[in-house]
Amino acid sequence: MVLKSNEPYLHIVAGGRRLECRTIGEPGSRAPTLVFLHEGLGSIAQWRDFPDRVCRAAGLPGLVYSRLGYGGSDPIGEPRTVRFMHDEAIRVLPEVLRAFGLERPILVGHSDGASIALIHAGTFVDVDAAVAVLAPHLFVEPVCTDAIAEIARRYEAPGLREQLARYHEDVDGAFRHWTAIWLSDAFAAWTIEKEVAAIRCPILAIQGEDDQYGTMRQLARISELQPRAQLLKLPDCRHSPHLDRPDETVQAVASFCRAIAAKQARDGDAAAPG
Repeated sequence: MVLKSNEPYLHIVAGGRRLECRTIGEPGSRAPTLVFLHEGLGSIAQWRDFPDRVCRAAGLPGLVYSRLGYGGSDPIGEPRTVRFMHDEAIRVLPEVLRAFGLERPILVGHSDGASIALIHAGTFVDVDAAVAVLAPHLFVEPVCTDAIAEIARRYEAPGLREQLARYHEDVDGAFRHWTAIWLSDAFAAWTIEKEVAAIRCPILAIQGEDDQYGTMRQLARISELQPRAQLLKLPDCRHSPHLDRPDETVQAVASFCRAIAAKQARDGDAAAPG
């Protein structure tokens, strides 16, 4: 269900909760729609102009939404479980896609959002046209939990909370539920390697060589599980390629999406009665 709201955001109901969304162009048109899935402490606004730049360069419509607990979406309320990314990919994301009538979207995810995109593609193997992922997590590494533990300490000092509060209506809930599960003993064994191995659609994976939340083992594992995946390793780049190396990242994602859209068009023309 899509609820009208003041521009630039809409609200939909998914999983019984309200989620804020923003559309770029006309999602659900004949061309594939890019669906942007934000990082673990992200929101619509924190993508900045990246979705608009990619959609403009690719010539495709887009949908951006804030997951439950983030941005202007409803608060999460309850603690997250080890399966919180699986729950988002398997239960919530399909409802978001149905609300906008999206079939065979291209999922574009960053960090936790990248993992959610990969889980969705590996679970619903005939649904997604493609996935483009930035700094994905396939498994938990000490470098990641060490970095999260450090920002958890910083949150208790002035500065970080105030910065994040500009983006999240329930900033304490957004932050503490996320850090609590990532730093829990139960989460140490989390992995999505089985889901990645099951993916049938094209994959583009991008990571900065100076990523403070993951080593290049993440991209190496994607290559092992999906030898045809396209990989882009960016020097002088940390955990957010779309912010640290925006021009290269926009170009890579847009080029990938254009190729997917062109193939869909060719396949559609070939299948049309003539």
